[in-house]
Amino acid sequence: MYSSPHPPIVFPRVPLADFVLARAAGRGQRAALICAVTGRTITYAELPGLVDRTAAGLAALGVGKGDVCAVFSPNSPDYAIAILAIARLGAVATTANPLYTPDELAKQLQDSRARVLFTSSSLAPVWGKAIKGTTVQHVITFDVLGSRTAPGQVTAPGSGAASRASSAPDPEPPIAFATLAASHSAPPPVSIEPHDLVALPYSSGTTGLPKGVMLTHANIVANMLQVDGARHYIDGEETTVAFLPYFHIYGLTIVVLLSIWAGVTVVVMPKFELEPYLALVERHRATILHVVPPIVVAFAKHPALTGRDFSFVRKLFSGAAPLGADVIEQATRRMGCVLQQGYGMTEASPATHVTSEDVGRLKPGSIGQPVANTECRVVDVETGLDVAPGADGEILVRGPQVMLGYLGRPEETRATIDADGWLHTGDIGHADADGDFYVVDRLKELIKYKAMQVPPAELEAALLSHPAVADAAVVPLPDAESGEIPRAFVVLKGVATADELMTYVAGLVAPHKKVRRVDFVDAIPKSPSGKILRRLLRDRPT
Repeated sequence: MYSSPHPPIVFPRVPLADFVLARAAGRGQRAALICAVTGRTITYAELPGLVDRTAAGLAALGVGKGDVCAVFSPNSPDYAIAILAIARLGAVATTANPLYTPDELAKQLQDSRARVLFTSSSLAPVWGKAIKGTTVQHVITFDVLGSRTAPGQVTAPGSGAASRASSAPDPEPPIAFATLAASHSAPPPVSIEPHDLVALPYSSGTTGLPKGVMLTHANIVANMLQVDGARHYIDGEETTVAFLPYFHIYGLTIVVLLSIWAGVTVVVMPKFELEPYLALVERHRATILHVVPPIVVAFAKHPALTGRDFSFVRKLFSGAAPLGADVIEQATRRMGCVLQQGYGMTEASPATHVTSEDVGRLKPGSIGQPVANTECRVVDVETGLDVAPGADGEILVRGPQVMLGYLGRPEETRATIDADGWLHTGDIGHADADGDFYVVDRLKELIKYKAMQVPPAELEAALLSHPAVADAAVVPLPDAESGEIPRAFVVLKGVATADELMTYVAGLVAPHKKVRRVDFVDAIPKSPSGKILRRLLRDRPT
């Protein structure tokens, strides 16, 4: 068993919103959130009041403890306020990718039993179809969309989403977020326990289709302090440019909530474009850059960095997928700063490991050591027994950041968290003599395209819905730019080309999930029980 080298933390038993905003008012006129598009600025002094008024407006709509509110939108300052207002009421936020198709969004709304949808009018062609037949009663837009002028008392407060009927009448006309946030009432008092749910992001876990990951107030508060203990923010002196999507657990916990708690000025980008991003970094003199491997590759190689001043950047922090040593060296040399890597998964809120800030302690390819209050094991995949130090096996983690389980999926929960509380990551790796961990392979089926999850089962189902497809399997194919791309092996029963099948699937899924290569085969290799032998497909020549 491997323990964290960091001093143990005594975690406060406080609700998430109270914790995040505890020091906000004392920071006065320091900018908390800046919209990269409009320049709108929300100061730390203003932030608690905005959150409270938004929570009061939500309460006026009948939202109460346990109700699920979905957020389906690009990044914006109001997105962060909505998340904190939801948490303030003891409600639960489920975040959805704004690139989802109507069917993808509808599945998450139905599974989570979301009662409120925060979104953008620009996404109306998607959510307008997706909400039909779901439990969504109210749509709140982060921009003006011909809405009524007051939230009003539309629905009496209830006892939470779990007790509601499986269907609901058509939702009320959309409400502008600015109207909701203009409430003059105080939010109602709510008794929130540390192990009450606060977030429900969706993850495919180690296998299968997306599942609701039940994260509590205690989970996220703990992980914020665990990551802070390994990263050392300077309160009131840091600035970051936030392009990482807030629907992703990395964006939600680290870029939104931890940054606000730590007094960081967050410049919010609704979407990533390299040159505008670099211009914002320069203009706002950002000190910490939250990135993912494809952006680090750009820092290492792209000509757009030539001639720019990044002297104020003191650190890159990369997560969501591993980075090679050569890319790290090139990127940090060009940027003139250090790089830390974080490792984890949605099911761990997300961070379980972080590398050292000390350049002398950095080891090429390592994901670092466990964060505070976190234990690790490396076990043989077949026997479940601990392997010898330095030997490869599945990495298991245990700590206060580990989820309660998957919403409504007890069997999948038991397959991921064992009876002793160990979270099975699905990643194969080892620890060296110093306790630094390395990931060398993936046991789980999940594909990581530009750090975004792509579940093979979802793409296989899409391919099998094509009339010319008899069988299909999807596996990751290593790619220098994207990390991995989805590669499909297809057995035909009719006539179809690779391009036709890729176009067909692209019409059914979000852009990052598109199949990017199709190989035709006579049969999909399977075990006697019918399980796809993905490793045999992954090992086929390219």
